[in-house]
Amino acid sequence: MKNIAVMFSGNGTDFQALIDGQKNGAFDGRIVVAIASNDRAFGIERARQAGIDCYVCAKYAYRTEEARDTAVREICVRYGVDLIVLAGYLGILTDPLLDWYAGKIINIHPALLPKFGGKGMYGLNVHKAVIEAGETVSGATVHYSVKEIDAGAIILQRSLDVLPDDTPESLQKRILEQIEHPLLVEAVAMLCAQEDEPVVEEDEE
Repeated sequence: MKNIAVMFSGNGTDFQALIDGQKNGAFDGRIVVAIASNDRAFGIERARQAGIDCYVCAKYAYRTEEARDTAVREICVRYGVDLIVLAGYLGILTDPLLDWYAGKIINIHPALLPKFGGKGMYGLNVHKAVIEAGETVSGATVHYSVKEIDAGAIILQRSLDVLPDDTPESLQKRILEQIEHPLLVEAVAMLCAQEDEPVVEEDEE
C-alpha cells in the first residue's frame, strides 16, 4: 500500500474525489497528508472532515520557492510518502521536491496535453483558450511532473466533445465531473498497483 500526499490550492474537488476513492476502495493507497498552497483553500476543510493531517505551505511564508519546496519535502518524508498527487495545485515545483521525488509526482491538467499546457494555462484560462481556438474535443490529462511545466510523460488521458454552445464555465464543469475526477482516481489506482517505482517513458532515439 502506497502512502499518498495530495497538494492543492483551492476548492479541492480533485482532492475530494481521491478521498471518496480511498473510502470506496478504488485504490490500494492511503492519503496520509495534504498540503495547501494558501490558508484560504477549501480543501483544508475537506482534509479536516476526512481526518487527514493538512499543512499550509504558502509561497509568501518562505524566502524562495526552493525553501518552500524543501519544507514540503520534509513533510512528505516525515509521513513516509511514496506518491505525491498535485490536485489543482497552482505552484510551480522546484528542484528540492522534483529531484527527491522524481518519477513519484503526478499532476492532473484540464486539457489534452501537449495542447493548452504551460505557464498561465490553469483553471478557466485553459477552457477559454480551447474554445477560442475552435477545438472540437477537449478533456484532461494525468502526467508526471517534471521541471518543464506540463511536459512530463502522459499517464492517462481522456476526451469529450466541445459543444457548440459551451462557455469556459460549462466546459470546465463537464470535464471536471465527467473526466477529471474519475481519471485522477484511475491513475492513482494504476500507480498504487505497481510494485516498483513508476516508469517514465523515454523518447525513442
